[in-house]
Amino acid sequence: MSRASFAAVAIIAALSAAPAGRAQSPAGQDLYARDVPRPFPLGCAKTPAGDPLRPPCSPSSSLAASTALAIAADSSEPLVRIPLALSEGTSLRVAIDQRTRISHVGETVRGHIVETVYAFDEPVIPAGSTVTGRVTRIEPVSIARLISSYANGNFSPFRKYVVTFDRITLPDGHELPIDTSVAPGNAEVVHLVSKDDKTKDAKEGEHKSLATRAANSAKQEVKDRVQDASTAAHQAADEIRTPGRIERVKQFLVSQLPYRRQYVAVGTRFSASLNQSLLFGAILRTQQQMASIGSAPPADILLHARLLLEVSSATATRGNPVIAELTEPIYSPDHRLVLPAQSRLIGQVVVAKPARHLHRNGELRVIFERLEVPGGDLQRVQGSLEGIEVDRAAHLKLDEEGGARATDSKTRYLSTGIAVLMAAAAAHPDAERGSVDQAGDPAVRAGAGASGFGLAGTLIGLAAKSNAVSIVFSAYGASASIYTNFLSRGRDVVLPKNAPMEIGLGATHPGPSQR
Repeated sequence: MSRASFAAVAIIAALSAAPAGRAQSPAGQDLYARDVPRPFPLGCAKTPAGDPLRPPCSPSSSLAASTALAIAADSSEPLVRIPLALSEGTSLRVAIDQRTRISHVGETVRGHIVETVYAFDEPVIPAGSTVTGRVTRIEPVSIARLISSYANGNFSPFRKYVVTFDRITLPDGHELPIDTSVAPGNAEVVHLVSKDDKTKDAKEGEHKSLATRAANSAKQEVKDRVQDASTAAHQAADEIRTPGRIERVKQFLVSQLPYRRQYVAVGTRFSASLNQSLLFGAILRTQQQMASIGSAPPADILLHARLLLEVSSATATRGNPVIAELTEPIYSPDHRLVLPAQSRLIGQVVVAKPARHLHRNGELRVIFERLEVPGGDLQRVQGSLEGIEVDRAAHLKLDEEGGARATDSKTRYLSTGIAVLMAAAAAHPDAERGSVDQAGDPAVRAGAGASGFGLAGTLIGLAAKSNAVSIVFSAYGASASIYTNFLSRGRDVVLPKNAPMEIGLGATHPGPSQR
């Protein structure tokens, strides 16, 4: 038997046996055998009939597999075959590319993958891959919501809908069928980050006088406010420069109309969870390549992860478990794989304050204490929440320790003040020559109607030409504003399932494995 034939037989046996082990590539040598096989390896033209999740070509028929065998033939080390698979429940972040009207079931929805999806340490679904789906359900509006909506001058209330994505088109043109469950989308997403409080003054504060520390504290507070103002200015500038600004202005104006059509706006982000595991073949690694997997990650590193279960200040209590899964692999400074994607961070809730009446908002703080590599042991870590992607409407803020709390817009004081002033103006019309104009000032009538019922109230107030109607509208608007902004229950902090987050990891503390 020739040397080449012997090597081929040996590698085929290695692929079949798939010995277990861990490792990383030696310095200066890349033995990664990629794409062995992929769902659409080279030489496959389209999705095969039958099982849509089964690789359409056998390893022996793909050029990628042949390349892997040739690379492995040059290595004297035993090989490990690592399956590339996205498990059931894996989240795909999808952003909508075109506006879609919510009018009937079956409407096509198109978007793209926002973040590259990894299996082990391989990017199996690149960012930018196009996704196609459809509207599968439109729920009717309940009677209670109809009454509440009509009372606020909105005669076309928002209808809840369900979207399902069923196909991904990869950048190379290959199509991949998927089965997903999709959470409600967020039209405006913000990325929150915690503040850095590691200043020189904080480190030396214990050695300074009380007056000096107070002065430094005041200076730091001013710096924080300046930083907040600068950040807000940059965000505002970004909003202005961002494409689609005119479209957002149009959407705002349309939202003031009493009757309007409902759309899925461009840029709306959805989290689509796989209902079935997705297979992408396998890769070949040597024992040496996998030796570093499961070792302590570098200190002061930022991990990208997703939250596996929702955590809310309304229901959580101290000690409740918190689990996050890595969405990107982590490497050592010498480029050795330390943590593959799908490794898990396990922690707990340390502070949970639910929202209360008088508009007192909730607070939530979590920490991460253990790290688990797939198929490996647990190790102790020190992790805190450094960043998270949430809906802008949630009004959340992260403090310097990674705690999340709900905030209120300062405009609530202005809006409530205007509503009260409009009520006062409507209740005390100007008297001329001992008589009062029963129609009232048109400007007051328009403002009073807008205070209570928006644009519909403005039109009704102008058409009615009645000061009594203006008084009723303005009184309702002032009362609703005071209750909503100051007397009602505050906002709870909700960290949604599959929310993308960054976890700051400090120095690890090796210890006995825990199960």
